Amino acid sequence: MMGGAARRYEPEARLFVAVPLPAATCTAVTAVVDRVRDRLAAADADAATRGGAPGGRVRWVRMDGLHLTLRFLGGTAEEHLAALSRAVDAAAAGSAAFEVAIDGAGAFPSPARPRSLWLAIVAGGDALTDLAVRIDEAVVGEGWPHDDRPFRAHLTLARTDGVRAGPLAARELADAASGLNERFLADRIVLFRSHLGGGPARYEPLHEAALGAPIAGPDAQR
Repeated sequence: MMGGAARRYEPEARLFVAVPLPAATCTAVTAVVDRVRDRLAAADADAATRGGAPGGRVRWVRMDGLHLTLRFLGGTAEEHLAALSRAVDAAAAGSAAFEVAIDGAGAFPSPARPRSLWLAIVAGGDALTDLAVRIDEAVVGEGWPHDDRPFRAHLTLARTDGVRAGPLAARELADAASGLNERFLADRIVLFRSHLGGGPARYEPLHEAALGAPIAGPDAQR
């Protein structure tokens, strides 16, 4: 297990493993989000004409870095990155590529009092769950603690905790995403590092493994 005193790779960063979305899917999701943002802006403008206050800022994620998170790892000492890369390779080698379909939206914990907004996974959810289990087993084998939180496949789009416009944003997203039916092939997993500050987090890929790829041998470059 990671020692608490270990030097972190980057103190303000998070490491996580995810399935990245292809560019075409990011474009389709961005169009949905743009519709919601336009509707929220219109609602604010209407409130202003009646002397009301704006609904607050919904914190959308970066549309150029959309991904389906499989395992959150947190800050990690640089010396452990090779072990994490091995774990990602091992998990990928035991899985085949599969189709994912995105359609509809929801909110945690509820649309009436949302803290986060997401798009639903309507196909490929079981395969994503199996992949998340494989990743968890692989990182546990390298010394990480087991993640006992239940995995729920979804695509996080925004944070709305404490935002008055949150319920409206949840309703508008559900409407805009209805019938989306965006499909793509999940064929790789990536170890990412989050860079925080200055707006939405930016995600830097550190290691990538194709699903079904062979496990690298002990002499492979790390």
